[in-house]
Amino acid sequence: MLWSFIAVLFSGWLYVDASYRGPVWQRWLFKPVTLLLLVALAWQTPILGIPGYLVIAGLLATLIGDALLLLPTQRLLFAISAYFIAHLLYTVSFLSSQLSLSFFWPLPLVLIILAALLIAVLWQQLGTQRWLVCAFVVMTTIMVWVAGEHYFSLGTDYNFSLLVGTGLLFIGHAIWLIQHFRISFRAQRAIVAACYFGGHFLIVRSLYF
Repeated sequence: MLWSFIAVLFSGWLYVDASYRGPVWQRWLFKPVTLLLLVALAWQTPILGIPGYLVIAGLLATLIGDALLLLPTQRLLFAISAYFIAHLLYTVSFLSSQLSLSFFWPLPLVLIILAALLIAVLWQQLGTQRWLVCAFVVMTTIMVWVAGEHYFSLGTDYNFSLLVGTGLLFIGHAIWLIQHFRISFRAQRAIVAACYFGGHFLIVRSLYF
């Protein structure tokens, strides 16, 4: 298991580094390789169960979304749909592992404000993709909310890993959407790559608690 963690971290570092300064082929290679290594890492958990299978399914849906973005003519709508499904599977995984859900009101308030600001920034540029992107943002927000409510209710390492992981995915996808629809900046690829890898890694890591 230790070697699996090392392989994931090494591959993830190569992917993040390539996103900032490496050649395109390195980024295209190590993004799917890192996800496949995460799938293998999740598969090795001592007690996989339904939550683990749902996390694996979410990783595979993410892999499909990534593959769609690598095509010569990007299938953006299908890719966002795949990411939506991945985050839905993650959310169901969190709920299936812990059925109880408390209500810590500052968390949904902050998340609603952040999601509303993100949608407001993107709205004028979305065109026909408007409602799919909004649904994706809402789904990602719900995923973070479920992970956060469990953490503030129980405060375990498992829930903390999920909260940080989903938070990173929210940040990564928000920057990616802003870059795609509004404005691009030099470091965005590296930031998105780091949040993307870190988020998925922490969600898989939670399966070991």
